[in-house]
Amino acid sequence: MYDRRLLLELFHQRALKFGDFTLASGKKATYYLDGKQITLDSNGLRLVAEGLLHLLKDVEFDAVGGMSIGADPIIGAVLAVAAEQQRPLQGMLVRKEAKGHGTNRFVEGPVAPGAKARVVVIDDVVTTGGSALLAADRIEEFGCQVVQVVGIVDRREGGAANFANRGFPFRSLLTIEDFGITPPSADIPPGD
Repeated sequence: MYDRRLLLELFHQRALKFGDFTLASGKKATYYLDGKQITLDSNGLRLVAEGLLHLLKDVEFDAVGGMSIGADPIIGAVLAVAAEQQRPLQGMLVRKEAKGHGTNRFVEGPVAPGAKARVVVIDDVVTTGGSALLAADRIEEFGCQVVQVVGIVDRREGGAANFANRGFPFRSLLTIEDFGITPPSADIPPGD
């Protein structure tokens, strides 16, 4: 059963760091959320998987996918917890580059090309959403429909707006405000 309080506590203990950092988006930041400290820990990963399935309880989808290597453990855990809940679900791993042998595909997994599967794209920490958008593009080129994008933590630095501009609904388990950090005001929707 999902325990949001415990997940937040784990992030505080293991993943939140302060200093001078350059993010994957190229942006500079005074704090860093190292999501792998949570998703490569058995308790943290289980909390994330339970939380994501809870967050998605009203979304109809057939598969979960995301950009390798960051989304890989999350996808595996979501599949395992879904199986425990008797919920059929498939996974998709999206490569940054097509492998040079075998199928030469960007997308790996049991979903067939052109299957029109409804897919949720997963990311760990969302800043501008670049990785999730690349994964979404590759999944749609593969012949599936992206019905939702989810993140573990939304840094509130443009990702939600970038997803909305592309027509992808977005949700996250946590936002940067949950850590007592004020995001840039440009990405805070009115009423939040």
